[in-house]
Amino acid sequence: MKGSSLFTTRRGFLGLAAIGAAAAAATGGGAAQAARLATKARIVIIGAGAAGTAIANRLVERLDGATITIVDPRAEHLYQPGLSLVAAGLKPASYTVSKTTDWLPRGVTLLPEAAAAIDPVAKTVATTGGSKLDYDFLVVAPGLVLDHDAIPGFSLDMVGQNGIGALYAGPDHAARTWQAARKFTEEGGVAVMTRPATEMKCAGAPLKHAFLVEDIASRTIGAGKFEMHYTAPQGALFGVPIVAEKVRMLMGQRGIRTHLQHRLVSIEPGQKRATFEKTEIDPATKAEIKSLVEMPYDYLHVIPPQRAPEVIRQSGLSWADKWTDQGWVECDQKTMRHLRYPEIFALGDVAGVPKGKTAASVKWQVPVVEDHLVAALQGKEGTEVYDGYTSCPLITRVGRAMLIEFDYNNNLVPSFPGVIAPLEELWISWLMKEVALKATYNAMLRGKA
Repeated sequence: MKGSSLFTTRRGFLGLAAIGAAAAAATGGGAAQAARLATKARIVIIGAGAAGTAIANRLVERLDGATITIVDPRAEHLYQPGLSLVAAGLKPASYTVSKTTDWLPRGVTLLPEAAAAIDPVAKTVATTGGSKLDYDFLVVAPGLVLDHDAIPGFSLDMVGQNGIGALYAGPDHAARTWQAARKFTEEGGVAVMTRPATEMKCAGAPLKHAFLVEDIASRTIGAGKFEMHYTAPQGALFGVPIVAEKVRMLMGQRGIRTHLQHRLVSIEPGQKRATFEKTEIDPATKAEIKSLVEMPYDYLHVIPPQRAPEVIRQSGLSWADKWTDQGWVECDQKTMRHLRYPEIFALGDVAGVPKGKTAASVKWQVPVVEDHLVAALQGKEGTEVYDGYTSCPLITRVGRAMLIEFDYNNNLVPSFPGVIAPLEELWISWLMKEVALKATYNAMLRGKA
């Protein structure tokens, strides 16, 4: 690759990580910017996470005179890809935390309140503080909600105690998850790993945690002193068939027992018992047969159902004919533009597209939304397309990972064909995840990658 192509191709996202994105971010690297467009447009962005912050930085560079407002009450920005490292004792909780305001550009107003209502007909956003914002364009990027209340017997205050972990809940909970996981790796027993039936952010995270806990336990107490069980409500271990088969083989080699079509429905923390709904297909009638299965545990990792925030589900922006229990925003999977309200775009976890709930996906969705929004301001149609690119540096051991990259069609789309084999456990793939990826993420937040 030459010149700015590192920043403008998919390969550049991980290529930048490999060579050190910190330097690029510091020097303001990236493709040459187009001339700024003069406009008085009112643009509201709901959410100051990875997606909202990245699009804000890019729009400030493209537009001259626009009023850009971000609505988000969170004072802290979370580097969510780092939570799996915190939950394995490899990074401190502070590794994932920075200030929201550290990443926002001049020319953007941060309203530190939550969105309370969206009226897509009147084109307004109401906030919990009583503000009412009119918009010409709206970008919804509020992330998602972890529905812990959907699991009877579980509450977040249990995390870190009595063998319960839940790394998704945030830095402190990820650190507490390691407290519980470490006890298991030192004393042994039975570990039960779960994942939800809903769509979820970074579907590789539960696999990473299972592999890391198994690896650490093997190094500390050794084989024969612990059991590992991985449960999933789905019929496969990963959404990409070739990756699912590789994961199945790895788990078999390492003695991790898999239980597909098992959905966590409740826990009894006092008895250290988890109950699952098991789904089987009657071979004669092809009808589903459901039964309850109990599993004892010494360590239980809980990943709850995940849904769009209530403000999205009550706004009329969600799909009406799919993901109805989850509420993801109805949008075109190639342009991220709402199908009924063309002045609204969805980004990140909340977007109702078949793939794309990872930071790498956000990196490729943001320029598409930028292109179509700026084109709309000029009375034109955008040309950029999001193909579902998703990247998952799938950690399999401390010091080893597989660099999994794929698109909407479950095609593997490796950034370094012939150099880094996507289904091989490699040190360089681990290095990208553990060392270089955060610098790339930070450059993305700045709109520089």
